[in-house]
Amino acid sequence: MGALLLCENGVFMRKWWYCCALVGVAILSSALTAALLPRREVVVAAAAVKTVKTAKRVVRQGLLRLPHRVTGTIPAQPSATPITHGPTVTPSLYERTTSPPILRAQGCRAGRALTNGLVVLDFGKLAYRPRRGGYGTVTFANRFASNRAVGWAVKSYARGYSECLPKHSHAHITLALGTSNYDQDVPSTYRAGRLWAKETRVVGAYIHTHHFDHVVVAAGDDVEPAWDRSFRRTYDFFRGFGSVDSEYLLYNYGSLDGGVGHIWKLRQAYYVAGGMRAARAVPEIYNHAMAEQWAELSRLSVHRYGKPIKLAGLMTQHHGHCRICGYTAADARGRDEHQLARARLERGPAVEATALIDVDRAADG
Repeated sequence: MGALLLCENGVFMRKWWYCCALVGVAILSSALTAALLPRREVVVAAAAVKTVKTAKRVVRQGLLRLPHRVTGTIPAQPSATPITHGPTVTPSLYERTTSPPILRAQGCRAGRALTNGLVVLDFGKLAYRPRRGGYGTVTFANRFASNRAVGWAVKSYARGYSECLPKHSHAHITLALGTSNYDQDVPSTYRAGRLWAKETRVVGAYIHTHHFDHVVVAAGDDVEPAWDRSFRRTYDFFRGFGSVDSEYLLYNYGSLDGGVGHIWKLRQAYYVAGGMRAARAVPEIYNHAMAEQWAELSRLSVHRYGKPIKLAGLMTQHHGHCRICGYTAADARGRDEHQLARARLERGPAVEATALIDVDRAADG
């Protein structure tokens, strides 16, 4: 019996020593790994297109410590407004054609470039040709295009953008059918506004049907007081557009031509910059004076009507990567004026900005 107990104790001791040896090897291996390999800590910097939800999954602690070569701490919670390097620039175009293949190619280029923001396709001034489709525009090639042709051109752009945008991209565009209040050669600008709104709605339905989920449709109007000093025909176009029951916005990407009171009164300038329900302002800012004029309009609007203009972005002709825009990359004056314009409009509570999106308006050659 004693021999049996000694045998069992011997087996137990051998198992115990074997387990201790395994634990010791594991500890020694961990120590060697920690001593030989450098310490690393991955900090994920979410781009502007990443959602806050995604960022919250990355960071789970109250504070995230930086690698040992850098001192200090950074907040773990993501910023409510993502920080981007410089303004977002989207290329808008003066259109010379409504050819679907050409517009589709334009949209494809925008998709491949991950264009994200407001894109205005300006098809020129309003026109009327009773034997060629009725209401429409005269493009920048001085050719008539019916509203239907304009609609198909915008549909083609949207298709090209959607097909060429990378599959998992978060980019989106608001695609605006643009015209202007210059020499509005139509029997009724009220009817022209209604038909423009209806065509916008047709394009919107097409995009919804084809599941182009990265495109939202809107309308646009290059409104400049000097082109309609009485304001009447411009007012009728906006009133006609607003009379159509739809959810689509009308972006005013024009100017003030001297500011409030120089040509248009405050109530007139305010109406096309946000007083009308669907109107949103994307002011042309090419110099210091233009920025001051829009800032003054916003201040006066708050004082008179109790609310600011509805600012959706800026329209400029300067960007370092746009060779066919008004300012060149080497034009320091253009850069300085553009930065000042942003500062003027962003300063103070008088400007309500959903997103300050810079829009390059360039001729498509």
